[in-house]
Amino acid sequence: MLEYLLDTLGDETTLALAGALVGVLFGMSAQHSRFCLRAATVELSEGVFGPRLFIWLIAFGAAVFSVQALVAAGVLDVSEARPLASTGSLSGAIIGGLMFGCGMILARGCASRLLILSATGNLRAIVTGLVLTLVAQSSLRGALMPVREGLAGLWLISGGDTRNLLVLWGVPPIFAAGLALLAISVVVFLSRRAGLPLSQLVAASGVGLAVGLGWLVTYLIAQASFEPVQISSVTFTGPSTDTLMGLVNTASLPLSFGIGLVPGVFVGAGFMALLTREIKIERFGPDTPMEQYLIGACLMGFGSMLAGGCAVGAGMSGGSIFALTAWVAVFCMWVGAMGTHVLLSKLRYLRPAAP
Repeated sequence: MLEYLLDTLGDETTLALAGALVGVLFGMSAQHSRFCLRAATVELSEGVFGPRLFIWLIAFGAAVFSVQALVAAGVLDVSEARPLASTGSLSGAIIGGLMFGCGMILARGCASRLLILSATGNLRAIVTGLVLTLVAQSSLRGALMPVREGLAGLWLISGGDTRNLLVLWGVPPIFAAGLALLAISVVVFLSRRAGLPLSQLVAASGVGLAVGLGWLVTYLIAQASFEPVQISSVTFTGPSTDTLMGLVNTASLPLSFGIGLVPGVFVGAGFMALLTREIKIERFGPDTPMEQYLIGACLMGFGSMLAGGCAVGAGMSGGSIFALTAWVAVFCMWVGAMGTHVLLSKLRYLRPAAP
């Protein structure tokens, strides 16, 4: 089947189609489950073990379980994935992660959440996502590139086993998969006691399984293709910049897994919102100041490129293959987000009331 698609459609079209299918699964699952790292960090910073935290933990656990179970079964090999094989930056993961965490609190959503909210009619998310994408592009290849490279070069780490936490810890993939499954079971039990609907828990698992599916399909295509194909999974900042720049710079859009992923997520989230009647136009207002969102977008755009990925690209996809820099980045995202939320809460409390 895969060989037929590659022969008939070509590598690029097949990759884009695979990205679109993975994107639809991710978009539908994320929209229905209310998957959101920002919301999870807000709950934890307030000392609450609530539904948004449970959803994120189930999604992350499902990503780790699906990927490591496939690796243990010999179906998937992620050793050549960029987060493991190439030179990484610990300084980038730390600084970029903190910036991204701060930004997603100000913008009320990470890159993936903004894309999903855009599909439901949220105009704030559309504007914020466009600014995020432009800053990310400037950080990758434009005026901000020297700054990003300078910060990333402060603390580099070579690729290979030195970036693989499972190798460093001496933990086999099957053990990591089993531990993830145990953690999912505990969180599902707590979630059901807290009254979370079963459909949301299933959807949260779908978010993580989409990450595992992304790694699997790109790996299988890479194995079957005669051309070199970089294996990857769900991430948003890079594909979003490629999509936007491709649309404005070229007459025809070069196809890839990421190019298919972005519209797939948009369509999946929009379709789920239509099914559940959650389409709603939302604009900037007195309680949602535009300048706060734009500052958050700039921090996320630069931070994601410096950290090597967004909350999903580094946190879920990179985390599921136990890339050291990805785990450092997502930890710093949590720290940056929680610290920013606590600071903003104190500022609001100290702000004098209007006369």
